[in-house]
Amino acid sequence: MITKLREKYQKEVIPAMMEKFGYKNALAVPMIKKVVINSGFGRLINTKTSDEGKKFIANILEEMTLVCGQKPVLTQAKKSIASFKLREGSKIGAAVTLRGKKMYDFLERLIHITLPRSRDFQGIDQKSFDNTGNLTIGIKEHIIFPEVSPERAKNIFGLEVVVATTSKNKEEGIEFLRLMGFPVKK
Repeated sequence: MITKLREKYQKEVIPAMMEKFGYKNALAVPMIKKVVINSGFGRLINTKTSDEGKKFIANILEEMTLVCGQKPVLTQAKKSIASFKLREGSKIGAAVTLRGKKMYDFLERLIHITLPRSRDFQGIDQKSFDNTGNLTIGIKEHIIFPEVSPERAKNIFGLEVVVATTSKNKEEGIEFLRLMGFPVKK
């Protein structure tokens, strides 16, 4: 089953990008490679005991699974840093990489439901794009996603959403994601 976002890409975005940037081939038009969602909770877990920490991690993994539709992978500290009370190998975050249908489903929910629901949202700033056209969005509270019930959420944590594209520069990336439906400020 083809998602609406993928259909929009094929029918509207490819011709518009070919006209604006002068691509000779439809395969030269930028596309979305993957979406990475991650959350760091190292600071929050340092103050908890071993049992509380395990429950906390399990709760975060469960809620991230609801949001992403795929189970996250725990990330570990690569080296010890005494001033941060961090030990090598301790669990400090969780990450999910979405591709294909799950990626397009997540992006549709992000564009049409989640971002408009967030408080004081004025659009995505162009500073959120890097020099190769990838978009990074920081979300302060994960409870803005409709899958998570705010009443049942035990802990509120932030997420970082990275939309990786194949665009060659910032201008292409901004125009491409604007045509895909992302609410990018002018």
